[in-house]
Amino acid sequence: MDPPAVTGSGFDEPYTLMVYNNNNFLEPTRLPFNRTVEPSAMSERASVIIAISITAIYSAICVLGLLGNVLVMYGVVRYTKMNTATNIYIFNLALADALATSTLPFQSAKYLMRTWPFGELLCKIIIAIDYYNMFTSIFTLTMMSVDRYIAVCHPVRALEFRTPVKAKIINICIWILSSAIGIPVMIIAVTRVNENGKIICMLKFPDPERYYDNVTKMCVFIVAFVVPVLVISICYGLMILRLKSVRWLSGSKEKDKNLRRITRMVLVVVAAFIICWTPIHIFIIFKTFIKIDHKNPLVIISWHLCIALGYMNSSLNPVLYAFLDENFKRCFREFCLPFRSYMKQNSFSRSRNTTGEPASVCGKADSVRKPT
Repeated sequence: MDPPAVTGSGFDEPYTLMVYNNNNFLEPTRLPFNRTVEPSAMSERASVIIAISITAIYSAICVLGLLGNVLVMYGVVRYTKMNTATNIYIFNLALADALATSTLPFQSAKYLMRTWPFGELLCKIIIAIDYYNMFTSIFTLTMMSVDRYIAVCHPVRALEFRTPVKAKIINICIWILSSAIGIPVMIIAVTRVNENGKIICMLKFPDPERYYDNVTKMCVFIVAFVVPVLVISICYGLMILRLKSVRWLSGSKEKDKNLRRITRMVLVVVAAFIICWTPIHIFIIFKTFIKIDHKNPLVIISWHLCIALGYMNSSLNPVLYAFLDENFKRCFREFCLPFRSYMKQNSFSRSRNTTGEPASVCGKADSVRKPT
């Protein structure tokens, strides 16, 4: 999942830079009265090294994230037995992550060129995607946790609530709710030319800018992190108590094992999100209220590591699905090894009349084990 871009840095320079995707650490420091000074703690050579490193990291994340998340969406759409409530939420998460990773080439170009060369329209779109990604991702993970809570603690009610149709409706509601921040952000996103002649993609808040900037960051922190994490923690706390109090949840050993497996997978995905996003949220809040020396090399490196960690989450989820869920693992294998799958299908089809077994794990809709 990809950190969103917001203006204001919490420092004393004019508000002309984005915080989450900001190039504040790669540009000359701007002071009041249009004076500029070169960062004393960071040479031009170091700036270039950082920009190249960021580009290399973003390129790897972009390739892995786009390919992995597209495969996840393909598996959910292609195979009928993958059409479960949990996988519908996973599809929504993969869609948000795929959109986020698709912006990384533009972010890389911005760092390398130290300017925004893509125009105001693309500036608006990319910043809006950043916000949509963050809000839809955390809201989807929250609903996945609530979904698992209902499946584990209220199995009878789960039969009515946990349906693919209702999961799709909830996903649509999540995108509509995320539009409450995504559309305003798109409207106020602009491009400006700074004192050094560089074009900057930014959010232009109304006056007083510092006030609205700080309010926005606090609202994002509370609504898109604190509250969802609390809800998720409560859900899993109740699930742990339930799992410890009973030996069998469903009366069926196989079904019970499947239920615990899916719950464990969702927990790992949620934990990965929290681990990847906590540093950037803490950094932003800390830097909003405390003056930080942004010329300090340690601060510079820490900042970019936090940003990269947030982006990395968008490419990490497909890897987790492949390791933790047999259905996704099999479908990935079938998709990535088409020749091997084709040979298996031909081999098995010759003996199908006697065995009655399907030729491929994911080649037939009914051959994928349906998760709980």
